[in-house]
Amino acid sequence: MVQQSGGNIDLDIRQISMDEPWSWLNRGWRDLCTRPGISLCYGITFTVASYVLVGCLQFLDLLYLLLPLGAAFTLLGPMLAVGLYEASRRIETGEEVRLKNVAFVGIRSPIQLAIVGLFLILAFLVWLRVATVLFALFFSGATPNFAELIPTLILTTHGIAFLIVGSAIGAVLAFAVFAISAISVPLLLDREVDAITAIITSIRSVANNFRPMLLWAWLIAMLTLAGMVTLFVGMIVTFPLIGHATWHSYRDLIEA
Repeated sequence: MVQQSGGNIDLDIRQISMDEPWSWLNRGWRDLCTRPGISLCYGITFTVASYVLVGCLQFLDLLYLLLPLGAAFTLLGPMLAVGLYEASRRIETGEEVRLKNVAFVGIRSPIQLAIVGLFLILAFLVWLRVATVLFALFFSGATPNFAELIPTLILTTHGIAFLIVGSAIGAVLAFAVFAISAISVPLLLDREVDAITAIITSIRSVANNFRPMLLWAWLIAMLTLAGMVTLFVGMIVTFPLIGHATWHSYRDLIEA
């Protein structure tokens, strides 16, 4: 185990097995089924927001940003799922779980959480800038319309090259952000620690459990993709499932 200090507490990082990410999904599904109304409300809200975003991109002729923004879910997702972490925490402790409890979460370290959120937003903006530059390089500024977007991406040389290069760069950035936010957000929800301690603890948790955490990152990516390819309808379930499971990843990685 790795031990480090954060405020007045010592954080011990557990070693986990390759089976644990599957266990997190199983327990996340159990939480979702325990309070399906609250969990699916989060998923529906996220799905509706996705449709609004697509409409705005279409209206502004920025539809080429759709895939980068979809990938950016992995960057901002940890902040969007705070209420789901709280729901899982309450289920775990036997406390009452109501929508008002998870919609207005009492964060133990709100300012420190805001600092982590700022890191994630900056990463999000960097990724959007990179995606915009890549699109300009591969498409010479010519923006395909909605009907042409998918065929252009998968049936043309420059479209395929854009997907390969963009996916490679995006994967590296996403995993770096994943290491920062894997457990830092639920940690700040649960304990009074500073943002730097939370981020370092998250990075060390990933580094010391690299293979299972790589699997966990892949599972998150696949569930997110599954939600997107169903025209975001699947996100009604996959978004809360990932959120609940992330709480259990934090609980298994950090000693009580």
